Amino acid sequence: MLHNLGYRWLLFFYSISAKPVSGRVKIWRRLSKAGAVQLKDAVYVLPYSAEHYEFFQWLSSEAVSMGGEALFVKAEKIEMIDDASIIKLFEQHRKKDYAVLESHIDEIEAKITQPLKDAAAKKLSDRFHKCLKEFNDIRKIDFFPAEEEALTGKIEVLREKINNITRAGGKSNEPTAIVQRNIEDYQGKTWVTRELPFVDRMSCAWLIKRFIDKGAVIGIAGEGGPGTDTVSFDVMGGEFTHVGSYCTFEVLVKAFNLKDKVLKKIAEIVHEIDIRDDEYKSLESPGVEEILTGIKKTASSDIEALERGAAIFELLYLSKTR
Repeated sequence: MLHNLGYRWLLFFYSISAKPVSGRVKIWRRLSKAGAVQLKDAVYVLPYSAEHYEFFQWLSSEAVSMGGEALFVKAEKIEMIDDASIIKLFEQHRKKDYAVLESHIDEIEAKITQPLKDAAAKKLSDRFHKCLKEFNDIRKIDFFPAEEEALTGKIEVLREKINNITRAGGKSNEPTAIVQRNIEDYQGKTWVTRELPFVDRMSCAWLIKRFIDKGAVIGIAGEGGPGTDTVSFDVMGGEFTHVGSYCTFEVLVKAFNLKDKVLKKIAEIVHEIDIRDDEYKSLESPGVEEILTGIKKTASSDIEALERGAAIFELLYLSKTR
């Protein structure tokens, strides 16, 4: 949480006519979605941050546009109620949110049986993905997290079960033959890929230099022309590219028989962002995608984008191995 000049809290006060009721409901929903808790009557509080400050600015303008009144103040502390009591209010609200979500997770898990027909498996998968979205929404407003760890573990277990039943539903006819390669044959190479790199190419660039060819030179196809020591990846008709439902990252992992549990998790994240076929649903994927999108928008060149993207995957790998 971002603090400034000792400010700890933002208090929001508003008054809107009871008729039409839609005005009050709209403001209440906006406050609820932002994670604000009610202190008294029409007084709401959020932890101080630049984002919350801007939110209350816009909400104040919205209340005034409805013919009401609104103001908000920054406070180091609130008299008659200490910080611990305010934090407890936030924790109680999030605990209720997590409890409702956990009941939905339990309902889905209770319905998983083997085998399931495709339609039933898809229905459970859709419900699970909806729960994941709700979980991520709650986490965004869980400013003092204490309850999510146990639920995270339960979601990961259920995610694996969902993946198992959906993988069993009709993908056996896809071409999945991947030629096995020897790492020794791919040393000192120049690896080239397409321009405008994103998740698959960024992750492949990291994988190549981290696990396959530490001395590799990564380039963009067309820059310098082909050569005998050039290997193409994630390029149509290239040496390493998509095979069946596998993205290029997954193909490289399988082709070089890289046995690493963390790589498997990262492969699921890359697959989810790149393929978007709902085969996986990793909790980290939305955040990773946002970071890589930021890199794509701000990098001054394709090579810089690959390097910065590779650095993110290195950090992601280290976070799961240490």
